[in-house]
Amino acid sequence: MEQRKSKIQIRGLSKKFGDLVVLDQLNFDIFDGEFLCVVGPTGCGKTTFCNVVTNLLPPTEGQVTVDNEPINYRKHNISFVFQAPSCLPWRTVWDNVKIGLEIRGIPEKELRERVADVLDITGLTPYKDFFPNQISAGMKQRVAIARGFVTEPDMLLMDEPFGQLDTSTRFHIENSLIKLWERKKQTIIFVTHNLEEAVYLSERVLVLTPKPARIKQEVSITHLPHPRNIADPEFVRLRRLITDLVRWW
Repeated sequence: MEQRKSKIQIRGLSKKFGDLVVLDQLNFDIFDGEFLCVVGPTGCGKTTFCNVVTNLLPPTEGQVTVDNEPINYRKHNISFVFQAPSCLPWRTVWDNVKIGLEIRGIPEKELRERVADVLDITGLTPYKDFFPNQISAGMKQRVAIARGFVTEPDMLLMDEPFGQLDTSTRFHIENSLIKLWERKKQTIIFVTHNLEEAVYLSERVLVLTPKPARIKQEVSITHLPHPRNIADPEFVRLRRLITDLVRWW
């Protein structure tokens, strides 16, 4: 991990709302092309973490930089996938996925190639002409994931994107996500309350404490190759370790 290039730098990051300290002096790097999961107890400030790291909310102290430059939405490409449905109902699957490329004025030939590629990887090609009301909740999240990846972002933030899906659907979409990430190698911050999901997906897990949130421990999972077997003894050990870190304070 030490040899990888730092893509995102978090230094002395704190966030207060009045007298309430939600984030307290967070310091860590996210590496180029890394899949990082963030977990912690309910109410610890994971969503605030998302909003501050991506500069949707200004930090009270500290800073977040991309390639050692302050986040600038005119320069840096930051994409989001949230838990709530976000497909535009009047646009087809294809048109939903391409919207970020349209906004950036990507030439039509390149746009079509990039959209076709992510639809193929996520298994959405047969549904490219469908509207959101014609597809399942799981497929809508695949659309959101494809839309996030197609712009080739500097940072892709995913805030509990599968929280409302049943176990079977979530498992299939997780596999699609891993396949897409392995192909595109985008830098992902994935926030989840599902600890098994964190071990299944990520290369590294950041465990946050209760408010005021600090980093309790970092757990590396780079030694477990994808696709991961949830019955593998090492997988079980890591899941138990992270569960104990979240549960016992």
